[in-house]
Amino acid sequence: MPELPEVETIARDVDAELRGATVREARVRRPDVLREVTAAALRRRIAGARILRGWRRAKFIIVDLSTDDRLVVQPRFTGAILIDDGRLSDAERQYSTLALQLDDGRTVHYRDVRRLGTVALMRPDRFAQYIGRLGPEPLEASFTPAALAGRLAGSRQSVKKVLMDQTRLAGVGNIYANEALWRAGIDPSASARRIDPLRIAALHRAIVDVLTESIAVRGTSARDYRDAFGERGDFASRLDVYGRAGRPCRRCGARLVGTHAIDGRSTVLCAHCQR
Repeated sequence: MPELPEVETIARDVDAELRGATVREARVRRPDVLREVTAAALRRRIAGARILRGWRRAKFIIVDLSTDDRLVVQPRFTGAILIDDGRLSDAERQYSTLALQLDDGRTVHYRDVRRLGTVALMRPDRFAQYIGRLGPEPLEASFTPAALAGRLAGSRQSVKKVLMDQTRLAGVGNIYANEALWRAGIDPSASARRIDPLRIAALHRAIVDVLTESIAVRGTSARDYRDAFGERGDFASRLDVYGRAGRPCRRCGARLVGTHAIDGRSTVLCAHCQR
């Protein structure tokens, strides 16, 4: 599932490549991915709209339009925004659920093999309501160790589950929760409220560092993720624990343990290093 670095990469690509372009028409092949709008209404409202900006909030890609609408894409497991200048493969086009034809001849596809992601069109007031429950962004200056401590305080849940709770912290999912906790030397099953201030500071640093490093190499293509040009991210080769169960810990050499017991998701940890 695309997390903050992957969604940030796509949003930056959209902004750099599509800002200023005009949508000539929209073609909806699979209306079941739509939210907040019907296929007919989307076609009517988006035709002639100019793309003002592409940006990210949590795991959403947001495209601001000159019509005051916002196109809000949540890729989830297999979704991707692909910019097609005529060279996109037929295999990629096969799973296009929504296509925006631009005035410069390019096409923007929302491709989703399993159609678990969503595309919404909404006004700013509805958008504000829609994302109002999301937690803070971990790469903003306001996200400090004290802010993280406030997010963890009072929760009896595992620290890993709290990190992945989008109402407490936006954008962090399973991959980067695993990685940050390993870097900070914290047991993913530890109660969030029992993490002491020194370890909270280490966890804060680990979260910021791992997200920043992944963005720099365009994210993790563990499975389906592709950037807006259909290319894979390069961070998978740099993962320390995710996907490495049974292999040696890069810090101490002990065998990494894989489990689904903590939150029902794949958790990989070093029982020797993470206490």
